[in-house]
Parts: sequence; C-alpha cells; structure tokens
Amino acid sequence: MTTLDIKNLHVSVETPEGTKQILKGVDLTINSGETHAIMGPNGSGKSTLAYSIAGHPKYTITEGSVTLDGEDVLEMSVDERAKAGLFLAMQYPVEVPGVSVSNFLRTAKTALDGEAPKLRTWVKDVKQSMENLRMDPAFAERNVNEGFSGGEKKRHEILQMELLQPKISILDETDSGLDVDALRIVSEGVNRIKENTGLGIMLITHYTRILNYIQPDFVHVFVNGRVAEQGGPELAARLEAEGYDRFLVEA
Repeated sequence: MTTLDIKNLHVSVETPEGTKQILKGVDLTINSGETHAIMGPNGSGKSTLAYSIAGHPKYTITEGSVTLDGEDVLEMSVDERAKAGLFLAMQYPVEVPGVSVSNFLRTAKTALDGEAPKLRTWVKDVKQSMENLRMDPAFAERNVNEGFSGGEKKRHEILQMELLQPKISILDETDSGLDVDALRIVSEGVNRIKENTGLGIMLITHYTRILNYIQPDFVHVFVNGRVAEQGGPELAARLEAEGYDRFLVEA
C-alpha cells in the first residue's frame, strides 16, 4: 500500500505586499485506493496544497513534512516526485507548441520507467485509452493542448494519468470548464484508473457535481489555509445545501 502523509504543512508565497502565509498547518493522509475530496471557497489554499506537493518553485515550505511511503517528498526534485509516483492534473493545462501528444506521452513514460515502452504494446495502450476517453485518434498527432478545448485538455490529463500509472494523483479542479458530457467521461476515466490500479486520489473542487460521479471516501473542508472540518460523503451533501458561510464565520 502507498501512503502520502502530510503533517503540519505551512506554506508561504511572495506577493507585491510581501510574504503571505497560505497554508497554516495542514494534516492529511491519503492511502492507496482512497479518494479524498478537498473542498472550500476561492482563496482557501486548495491549489497551493496541490502545487506545493508537486514542487512548484513559487511556494515556500516553512514548516511541516510531506512523505510518500516514508520518503521525504520535499527533498525531491519535481521529476523525482513524478518518478516516485505523484501526478498532478492541472486546473489550467499548459500548451506545448511543437511537441505532439504521442511524443510527449512516450517520452514521459520512458522517463518514468527508465526505458522506452515496447512500441506495439504502447500503441495499443494509447489507442485503447483514447477510445475510453472518447478522444479522436487524430489528437495523438496534435501539439500538446494547443488549440484544445477545455474538455479536451482535461481528457488529455486523464489520458496521461491512465498511461503513466501514478500511485497518488492530485486532481486540481479537473471539473472546471467541463460540460456535463465531458464531466461524465473524465469521471469515468478516473474511476476506471482507480479500479484498475488502486490509485489514491486527492480531488480538489469547489462544487459537488463531480462527486456525483466520483464517490469520495473522505471530504475535507478547506478554509483559511487549514482543514476546518472532515467527514464522509455526507459532508459534501451538507456543503451543497448550506455552502461555506458557517466556516467563514468561524474562521
């Protein structure tokens, strides 16, 4: 079993007004096969948590620890974190002009495994994954995310996740910008990968609609850089009915 363990995490960022503390002591443990929904209002620190774990240089860890199966994630470079089994699906995937999707995926797989995948098997796997995600095969020869719609970009993120087979995936507002059909297809992809690989998932979202498709085992309410409350799926239903006002008043 794989375990991502976050303890007393404090994170700050430099702003024009000076250093601003965003995370103020986050504790969270995610095991293989678990889905943890991170919910909260804008500016609560959800994306900061995601990017800090992934190693974005903008964020400074001032206190606390992040370990993956006991290994110190914060001492790893970004590529070492990926090789260790961490994956980040970005809210706003970047375009990579001049690099085709097929080359990008095979290069990433080779970097993670230390050797190139066998071509015949790889082509079959890519084709099957694209079919599962209702992606036109022609996308394989397009430049990464260039000219992609919001839904196409998010499907490409899940395509990467399925082919690279991480141990822990952080999905940063994967539901943003998706219509109902794309949301269903992306969610089905996440569920399929989890079922096939035992993936552990941190699912960051504002809204409960994606939780109608991806059932969380745990829900954590993020407010003012901390976990204000946690519980099961019933907590998400309560948030849908009541919103975040009571947490903001308490904060």
